[in-house]
Amino acid sequence: MSKVKNYLSLIKFSHTIFAMPFALIGFFLGCFSLHYGVIPGWHTLIFPESTRALYSPFILDTAAKFYIFKLILVILCMVFARSAAMAFNRYLDRKFDAKNPRTAIREIPAGIINEKNALTFVIVNCILFVATTFFINRICFYLSPVALFVILFYSYTKRFTALCHLVLGVGLSLAPIGAYLAVTGEFALLPILFSFAVVFWVSGFDIIYALQDEGFDKENQLYSIPSVMGKSKALGVSILLHVLSAACVMAAGFYGEFGIWYWIGVGVFVGMLLYQHSIVKPDDLSRVNVAFMTANGIASVVFAVFVLLDLFLS
Repeated sequence: MSKVKNYLSLIKFSHTIFAMPFALIGFFLGCFSLHYGVIPGWHTLIFPESTRALYSPFILDTAAKFYIFKLILVILCMVFARSAAMAFNRYLDRKFDAKNPRTAIREIPAGIINEKNALTFVIVNCILFVATTFFINRICFYLSPVALFVILFYSYTKRFTALCHLVLGVGLSLAPIGAYLAVTGEFALLPILFSFAVVFWVSGFDIIYALQDEGFDKENQLYSIPSVMGKSKALGVSILLHVLSAACVMAAGFYGEFGIWYWIGVGVFVGMLLYQHSIVKPDDLSRVNVAFMTANGIASVVFAVFVLLDLFLS
């Protein structure tokens, strides 16, 4: 169990809270789109006409079993892809992490997990990710190497571009459109709007997180928005990105013709964006972790809950 905890710590498993809710949004959008071509009430999705009167949770039609199987595969893909990406980032940055007082306690520089085992963990998760997509559908299987390239390539970007935050955002933005593809096998505008929302949202809060290492990045020729532009301008860029993210979730709301539950979720999401910018200042980074983990965790989970409520109760 201690080894399991070490690897969960290595990949910061708790950070799954950022992308997973958006994957669920994409997944259920795909379910409704594939099954009906419209957004119906929840009971019409779960129960077939012939057994709906019985209203028993133990009676599931073939379609429901199909969706449950797909959901399990989507969750596995999310876990494998994120585990590979995070472990690879830790493996590649191990020497920088050892030099940085803030990150020297991480598992690889601290000697808790050795380099070889970390790299093996990355490879195993990559293989499991591709293998899982094989059981989803052809397009997901064919695109799986592309997805892996994006999420693994991010770990190199800080060495040559300050746009590394956007690359991270693109990597996490694959969650809603990937989950939608897993169900429908087709691209659609609505999940793409959610993907753009994720790109700008993640990029914005990653800039806030990178404020902590502004000096270290400069000293070690690493690129980030804070190290290139300074703290004040970096926070300005973060605000702009979060404005764009809010615009995307609003555009998705209008385009998808969502109801009141959705807009309550938008209110919470935007509120959490405003909150994190209110507690992080260029000369006061004491609450960066609250902004990074707490505010954004609430933003993603609560927003997803209200989106799903709108889907199932409308």
